[in-house]
Amino acid sequence: MFVGRERELAALEDFYNASGFGMMIIYGRRRVGKSRLIMEFVKNKKTLFYTATKVGKERNLELFSQQVVNLFLPELSNVKLQMLEDVFDLISQKLTDEKLILVIDELPYWAEKDEALLSIIQKYIDTRWIDSNLKIILCGSSLSFMENKVLSEKSPVFGRRTSQIKLDAFDYLDAAKFVPGYSPRDKAICYGITGGVAKYLSLIDPKKSLDDNIAKLFFETSGYLYDETKNLLTQEFSDITIVNNIIEQIASGENTVNGIAGKVGEKDPTVLYTLEKLINVGLVEKKKCITEEKNKKKTQYVLKDTMFKFWYEFIPKATSVIEMGQGELYYKKMVKPALNSFMGPVFETMCRHYTLSHGIEGDFDCFITTVGTWWGTERVLSEEGKSQTQSADIDIVALSELEKKAVIGECKFKNEKIDKAVYETLRRRSALISGKYRVTRLLLFSLSGYSKWFSTLQDDVVELLTLESIYR
Repeated sequence: MFVGRERELAALEDFYNASGFGMMIIYGRRRVGKSRLIMEFVKNKKTLFYTATKVGKERNLELFSQQVVNLFLPELSNVKLQMLEDVFDLISQKLTDEKLILVIDELPYWAEKDEALLSIIQKYIDTRWIDSNLKIILCGSSLSFMENKVLSEKSPVFGRRTSQIKLDAFDYLDAAKFVPGYSPRDKAICYGITGGVAKYLSLIDPKKSLDDNIAKLFFETSGYLYDETKNLLTQEFSDITIVNNIIEQIASGENTVNGIAGKVGEKDPTVLYTLEKLINVGLVEKKKCITEEKNKKKTQYVLKDTMFKFWYEFIPKATSVIEMGQGELYYKKMVKPALNSFMGPVFETMCRHYTLSHGIEGDFDCFITTVGTWWGTERVLSEEGKSQTQSADIDIVALSELEKKAVIGECKFKNEKIDKAVYETLRRRSALISGKYRVTRLLLFSLSGYSKWFSTLQDDVVELLTLESIYR
């Protein structure tokens, strides 16, 4: 079953329906569903679909040429074309008024070993294909390669593409389409443990309970996600030891270069280099304080893939138990009670998405264009009445740069109802933003609702939201 991606499919159809030649670049991290999207799009369309592999220049050429010969000259299937130009010449000769889609999936596997590949594609676009009905799709999982070697101005094919799609993980709303019968809480947790990654979501059996799915996928040695982090890292990195150590520290809450370096026993430049590689493969992201984005001291590194965070938080401690066949018991006793705590940062991400999407539509009486988090310090009075400094953070800060307005919010994924203290803290911290932006709305997001105190609150600026309401 194909789920979601309506906008991307519409963009691909527009690309296909446009007259004449076209080239689409599709890229995104592994497991996010790029190949599945393309396969859905090319259904019932004349297509030449080649997936490159890590077999070197010559073998990729051989396999590609076999596919081309089988499509256009099936009666000569034993013929071997020795040069890429020979293959492209055959494609050129067979082009007609009928549209043909040429897909090269996992392009970096081939192009990294064949520096001439992109230049040859560029030559044929300019000399043979520009006046044809050929539609080319180049697809890859290496974000750095696709951005630096295919999309950049230095690329041989720069200026030849007609459109591009950077495919991200599903947001929480689209992720919920994989498990339509689940409760809002289970939908949210399902999103959290998969990170919205298409491959992982597709493994969830909506006919089984969330508990059964988690236990089967993570806490059995045969479960797909039990070894997934190691498998994925092995595909991306030649030496995963330092990579694994760095991810482990980020998952445990260490989020600065200096702090991570101290914990893993490496120099700052080494850690920074590895972090950049992890960002390039879509596993880590650089988080900045939204009102101080140029302040390098206010930079944090966090796991973008929350499946990785879940895995590193729970699996390493459970390996022995899982290998003894008692993983389900471990999940019920040790993991399930901690799910709300794990979901805290995930819920914040969901609420920021809600705030931005509704803010763009003007639901908060201003045009929101960016959303993020804020952290720093604040001055408060101690119990003895003395002024003191303490750390402070705001889960959601959404800005309207045009109007210099801000919407701020607090999120609680807990079994307890939000009470007066949470409101008062958010109200107090609004002053930390109001120096640069006028705070026009306070948003509270709660898993378990609100205490009776809120029934007496008279504050038109406050909006009380629940998990159910952000799924509507």
